[in-house]
Amino acid sequence: MSIIDAHREDLGIEPICRELAIAPSSYHEHAARLADPGKRPARARRDEEMREAIKRVHENSYGLYGARKVWHQMRREGITVATCTVERLMRAMGLSGVRRGKTTVTTISNPKAPCPLDKVNREFRVSRPNALWVVDFTYVHTGAGFVMSRS
Repeated sequence: MSIIDAHREDLGIEPICRELAIAPSSYHEHAARLADPGKRPARARRDEEMREAIKRVHENSYGLYGARKVWHQMRREGITVATCTVERLMRAMGLSGVRRGKTTVTTISNPKAPCPLDKVNREFRVSRPNALWVVDFTYVHTGAGFVMSRS
C-alpha cells in the first residue's frame, strides 16, 4: 500500500493495482480504514483494546508474567479473552515472561583450538569386538541438578 501511496500521483491507482495484481477496491478500503479507525474490522479494534490491557498487566508485574499469567490476571479483572489471543498479541508486541531456573553451561569451547582428528572416518561399524570405542556424553537435568551419562 505504501508503494501505491508513493506513486499514485504520477501513475494513478488503477494501473499500479493492475501491475501488483491487487483490486483497486482493496486499496480504497485500506485508505478508508487509515482515515477512519472506526471502519477497521472488529478483530483489529478488539486487538487494540487487548494490547493496552496486556501491556498494563505485563508492566504491573514488572515484566515477570508470561502469557498464561497475564491471561489469568485479565480474567480476574473481568476481561474475557482467549489464551491464544493473549499469546498472539504478546508475541506481536515482543513481550514475554521471565523463565525461572538457571542455565547450565555444559561445554566451553575454544574456537582457536584445532578440532580433533576424525580417527574413524565416520565409520562406526566394526568387524570384531573391542575394535572401536566411541563415547557420547549426555547431560540430563534432574531435580537435584545435572547428571552426566556416558554411552
